[in-house]
Formats: sequence, structure tokens, C-alpha cells
Amino acid sequence: MLTAKGAATRRRIIEGAAAEIRENGIAALTLDDIRARTSTSKSQIFHYFPGGKEDLLLAVAAREADRVIEDQQPHLGDLTTWQAWQDWRNAVVRRYEQQGVHCPLGVLMTELGRSTPAAQALTARLIEQWQAALRAGIAGMQATGEVDRRLDADRTAAALLAAVQGGVTILMSTGRITHLEAALDTSLALLRQSVDGEPNVIG
Repeated sequence: MLTAKGAATRRRIIEGAAAEIRENGIAALTLDDIRARTSTSKSQIFHYFPGGKEDLLLAVAAREADRVIEDQQPHLGDLTTWQAWQDWRNAVVRRYEQQGVHCPLGVLMTELGRSTPAAQALTARLIEQWQAALRAGIAGMQATGEVDRRLDADRTAAALLAAVQGGVTILMSTGRITHLEAALDTSLALLRQSVDGEPNVIG
């Protein structure tokens, strides 16, 4: 169990490493770079991250994954009106527009090895949290009659998340935000129209 001071030091190292990666990339990153940026010693880094650089990178990846969710708040946690859905859509577009073609989380996951158990677990946790929030929003709108109750809320949330990630992948490949905007706008339009017609995604 870390003391408050220890937790603050660990957090400072993670945030410093994340900033270093966002600014300068990961290819030439060394523990000396992180030590200098965070005003910590190598012994402190190894105290909090016994596995060295790999442990630290995994912690940074976990922080970046949390940031993906945080950047969508407070909208993602309160998808109870169509205006809230629109605000969430705008927050997602703004986040990835600011990020551009460089994805710190993607770089970190590649460095860690996407097929390793730790990396897979981290990715799964992010997807589960994101999908759960979207599912809750859809279910809430179904309860108020704003979305067709025949829709499978979980599968619809999964489809919406897949649409977002597809748009992000194209953005990272081309630098164009238009596909992400189209994916979100079309998905939300279909979700909104489903109450008046046939359901669009059925489990």
C-alpha cells in the first residue's frame, strides 16, 4: 500500500513518461529521459516499477486508456437526452481532432506487444468500460421511449463503438476527420430514427 507521498511520486513518473512520449515519441525513450523530466532517481523508478521500462510503459498505457474515457466526460456518463448524445459526439470528434495522426495509446500498445496478456487485458478493460457506458445510455433512452425497445442495447453499443474506432483508424492513416464524423453522425441518426421504424441492430 503506497503512502500519499508515494502515490503522488508514482503518478508524477507516469504523467512525466506520458508527456515525454506525446512530445518526443517512444523510439528513443530512456529511463534517463523520464528521470530528468520527473526529477526522480533511477532507484525511485525501479521502486515503483520493478520491471523497469516495460512496467512503466504498461502503467502509462493504462493511464492513456483512462484518459480516453475521461476526455468524453461528463457526456459519456450521462447519455440521457439527444443533446447529451450530440455533446458526446462533439467531445469524441474534438478529442481525436486534437490528437491527429499520433495516438500515444496505440504506440504504447505496439511497443508492449498487442498480443501479450497484459496488453490484451488493458485493451479489453477500455473497450468494456466504453461499451458499458454507451449501453447504459441506450438502455436509458429505451426506458423513456426515445429509442426502440426491441434493439439489443449491448450489440448496438458495440456497433457504435466499432464505428468510432473505424473512423479513428482512418484518421490515423489519412489525417482526415471526416470518416469519424460520418460514422458518428450516421450511427446516431439511425439510433434516433429506430423508434419510429424497424430496429436497426437486433441481437
